[in-house]
Amino acid sequence: MQRARCYLLGERAVVLELEPPVSLASQQRIWGLTQRLQDRPEVIEVVPGMNNITVMLSDPQQTALDAIEWLQQWWEASESLELESRLMEIPVVYGGDSGPDLDEVARHSGMRASEVVACHASVDYVVYFIGFQPGFPYLGGLDERLHTPRRAEPRVQVPAGSVGIGGSQTGVYPLAAPGGWQLIGHTKTALFTPDTHPPVLLRPGDRVRFVPQKEGVC
Repeated sequence: MQRARCYLLGERAVVLELEPPVSLASQQRIWGLTQRLQDRPEVIEVVPGMNNITVMLSDPQQTALDAIEWLQQWWEASESLELESRLMEIPVVYGGDSGPDLDEVARHSGMRASEVVACHASVDYVVYFIGFQPGFPYLGGLDERLHTPRRAEPRVQVPAGSVGIGGSQTGVYPLAAPGGWQLIGHTKTALFTPDTHPPVLLRPGDRVRFVPQKEGVC
């Protein structure tokens, strides 16, 4: 079992954080613990992350220290939860203006750009959690050969729909925003549409498959 540490966050929350590595097995246990925590009377919100859980407390001055203790105990006794999963295919135009950092990822990995595309699109990724932006999926399953450090100088504006790699993660920017991930492609699939219900396309547990497209098709 991965070791975990618990600590206070601000004035109202406690955090349980796991040691690396990140894995689907540990994330499934995080989902299971998240579900169990929903029913505690002193808990007002539970935010699962990647290898961590943040718990917002209704009366932190009275319960925070106890919460650290029972959160640690509950993690050690937690069970995996397999969420309902959908296979979601996302068409992507790789390289060129759509993926200006594809060649950098290829250089870092020692692969040709076409091999990077084939490798990136050969996996069913799992949505571990949604964060950073509304609808932004943190995906597990990126091939280790494609792990690439973030850009030394982040971009001031990353276009919505950009598909990127940041370290051991890959994901899609639902909205235009500053960002330091290596951009390898672009999709027109909307991951966040605030006028629909639900407003986000993906949810934890979903599987995501990127489908290469020619320029002008996606």
